[in-house]
Amino acid sequence: MKLYTIDTGFFKLDGGAMFGVVPKSIWQKSNPADERNLCTWATRLLLIEDEGRLILVDTALGEKQDDKFFSHYYLHGDETIDKSLAKYGFHREDITDVILTHLHFDHCGGAIMRHGDTLIPAFKNARYWSNENHWNWAINPNPREKASFLKENILPIQQSGQLNFIEEGDLFSPQIKIRYAFGHTEAMILPQIQYKGYTILYMADLLPSIGHIPLPYIMSYDIRPLTTMQERVEYWNEIADNKYILFLEHDPIHPCCTLKHTEKGVRLDQTFTLDDI
Repeated sequence: MKLYTIDTGFFKLDGGAMFGVVPKSIWQKSNPADERNLCTWATRLLLIEDEGRLILVDTALGEKQDDKFFSHYYLHGDETIDKSLAKYGFHREDITDVILTHLHFDHCGGAIMRHGDTLIPAFKNARYWSNENHWNWAINPNPREKASFLKENILPIQQSGQLNFIEEGDLFSPQIKIRYAFGHTEAMILPQIQYKGYTILYMADLLPSIGHIPLPYIMSYDIRPLTTMQERVEYWNEIADNKYILFLEHDPIHPCCTLKHTEKGVRLDQTFTLDDI
């Protein structure tokens, strides 16, 4: 097995929305905002080369939305999925599997692309993986999440015949286990990977950045914030006890980190890249 970081650039979101009830005077120390109160976030993906399979976790925002849509998110940076894949000698047609942690647009928008007037899978040779609970949640969205579940990102996956479901506790491969979290959205997938003797947990939106490690630092986007807090208590203790490595999708600087127990609770231990493992 080999793991690769796939950088696809950056976007901006409101700092208050990203940190919920935490005052700006506190969160801006770790994630400074611009004059519009927007903070920069990464769209960092994970590529897993595993026993003849090439597995991509999440697909970022993609390119098919119109200028008005993208004007709200200030996309910037030179990296793309194609550039990052090419750096390692791969092409999007080499991808055999795409695991979608959840179907919010910043995680699945790149799963589908425009070809003329048609919406088609961006990875034509891949099986796309979600889970039935989350899929049904996304295609029948509640008013709070409706703006994040865009039908053009989701329905063409099923229409293509490339959609597959996997459930919590299933082994995606002998080294990849599927775990869930329910606070951010219904049944968000957290792939857990055994790699070089370490356990690596892909955090998706359970931990957007190292600035979100303290338990109350929960995004306003989470549909069940108290569930998120309880999940963090359980996951954080497990992570710190067992020295898991966390892969961070949105941290603008740090791809990976570890956590440790302190007198103030579980806190940041170290930050590093996959190349350091």
